Amino acid sequence: MSTQTLQQSTAPLLPVASSSTMQFLTFTVGKEEFGVDIMMVREVKGWSETTRLPNTPEYLRGVLNLRGIIIPIFDLRARFGSGLTDANEKNVVVIIAVGSRTLGILCDTVSDILTVGSDDIKPSPETSTGLNEKFVSGLIAVEGRMVVLLDIEVLLSGEVHLLDAATGVKA
Repeated sequence: MSTQTLQQSTAPLLPVASSSTMQFLTFTVGKEEFGVDIMMVREVKGWSETTRLPNTPEYLRGVLNLRGIIIPIFDLRARFGSGLTDANEKNVVVIIAVGSRTLGILCDTVSDILTVGSDDIKPSPETSTGLNEKFVSGLIAVEGRMVVLLDIEVLLSGEVHLLDAATGVKA
């Protein structure tokens, strides 16, 4: 047996991961808890008033200037058909990157950062949940509660095009 073969056969065995891990920023809208891929999140900031754009849907709260970048702010409560959020200093805006755009989503609170294995993410059941299932990328059961994982790109893709048309600016 050569030295090289001996070295290979005595190398410690490393555990093989059965699933990759993923991290999600979780936040609440009403009594529901949602999550987005943490790699999309750029920052979390407190609510501040926005500048409303004409001829845009109610759930597009307006835009705000964040260090020289104009960020559209979407109200998830209104986007999900539950009326406008009565925004105040307790609400937060999660700034996310969607493709080449930077957007903000208004939510009630930021809850947690969850680290889960990809095997822990369950598919959305095919039922009428009030949310369009195409916006839901999966569900995570954690500590007796259910976290709905949102596919923000799908959820807001039409709105980004609408925003481009309203402002005349393309990303």
